[in-house]
Amino acid sequence: MVITSEDLIRFQQDGFVVLRKYLNADEVAEMLKQVQRFVDDVIPTLSAEEAFYEEKSRPETLKQIHRMCEHDSFFADQMTGDRFRPLAESLLQTEVVVKNMQFFNKPPEIGKPTPPHQDGYYFMLEPNEALTMWLALDDVDEENGCVRYLAGSHLSGMRPHGKSGTLGFSQGIQNYNETDLKNETAIHAEPGDLIIHHSMTIHRANGNQSNTRHRRAMGMVYYSAAAQVASEKVAEYQRSLVEELTAKGDI
Repeated sequence: MVITSEDLIRFQQDGFVVLRKYLNADEVAEMLKQVQRFVDDVIPTLSAEEAFYEEKSRPETLKQIHRMCEHDSFFADQMTGDRFRPLAESLLQTEVVVKNMQFFNKPPEIGKPTPPHQDGYYFMLEPNEALTMWLALDDVDEENGCVRYLAGSHLSGMRPHGKSGTLGFSQGIQNYNETDLKNETAIHAEPGDLIIHHSMTIHRANGNQSNTRHRRAMGMVYYSAAAQVASEKVAEYQRSLVEELTAKGDI
């Protein structure tokens, strides 16, 4: 897809852009079907750190699946095909590298908040030029934990991060304040809506307060081809994180 000049300007100025009805109802249904197949057939073959649960003993509390495109051809094709990758290249204005495809969920009542953070803190890139696509698979609003952005925050550098205590989002911004909260933009979404944000854009989400509604979404990450990964730092971070989660019994 070739984006409009207005979408590109909005992404460059605000650090995020929303493309409504990017997938139709049939395409959303197929994505959900493939996610369920992955849960049933692929997760049992993977190591524990590839899938996180709000409550480890309850499979229905699945909250996050990592690196799906590395483990399954359907999701690899989604990442490399003509639906999402060209869009990433149009927004970053460069060739991109396919990095990650994830599934996110906030289960009813127990889905926990996502701490304020910048994806680029996890990515450890130089320059930190990357984006995340967030594809809604459910209706998303304040009740079940919509994504909230600080417009323009990608232009102000990296904020201090530290341990958040949140499974799946281990690092959060430490000096997030009342002014930040007042300046947030909450994005409501319907199934098939695509939200795209820059790796330096600050965002967060509340927990799921609904008694019945999930908040499911796909996350797709693309790096600029010019970005260099601090491989040793990333490997050390992943190693220490797995050790910490294993010791806590989370994985």
